[in-house]
Amino acid sequence: MHTTDDTSSAPPSPRDRILWAAATLLAEGGREAVSTRAVSAAAGVQPPTIYRQFGDMRGLLDAVAEDGFTRYLRGKVALGRTEDPMADLRAGWDAHIGFGLANPALYALMYGEPRPGAMPTAAAEARAILEELLRRVAAAGRLRVGVDRATRLIHAAGVGVVLTLIAVEDADRDRAVATLTREAILAAVTTDSTPPGGPAAGGGSGHVTAHAVALKALLPEAPVAFTPAERGLLAEWLDRFIQEP
Repeated sequence: MHTTDDTSSAPPSPRDRILWAAATLLAEGGREAVSTRAVSAAAGVQPPTIYRQFGDMRGLLDAVAEDGFTRYLRGKVALGRTEDPMADLRAGWDAHIGFGLANPALYALMYGEPRPGAMPTAAAEARAILEELLRRVAAAGRLRVGVDRATRLIHAAGVGVVLTLIAVEDADRDRAVATLTREAILAAVTTDSTPPGGPAAGGGSGHVTAHAVALKALLPEAPVAFTPAERGLLAEWLDRFIQEP
């Protein structure tokens, strides 16, 4: 959100004041507290200003959610990356859970009102970060399902855990649920360890699948000059190994 100081920064714009007021009301009183009258009073603007800036209250709530996603992404990016993609994946899960529990009303607005085909830009960026993490896991020979399926499973599990926990009074929350679910979902989509000698050295059907997932994840970086048709055919063949019966 726009910030000011006494010497160099300009006063916050009406749009920034409206966003700040709506986000504050949301955090303090939930979705029901974000009314036209309350927002205009808190922001020091007339109600028509809200509609000129955001179209309607749905547009304002979308903007608040977008701002929330942006703050969430800043936290994700700040985590950085290590040489261990599994550790990074766990850290990303924990950051997601922590953000949701720290911002329950905002999280419910961001994830509790899904609309098909209407994904905020920051939400798409958050998904891209998770996909990139999972590509690194796949390249290490640790992913037992395709990157897209793993992304959907982990996202669904994470959102479900947060929405379940924030529906319970803080004193009654079993926070171990988040860790147990994390390990259960990771056990479902990843292998226990990288095969000795790297992804190509393992055996068994599970490792065959992991090898296929790894190769598909690395395909865009392959030094071989495949034609688009050849690359597509190889990806299709690898999918035969990856797809579950």
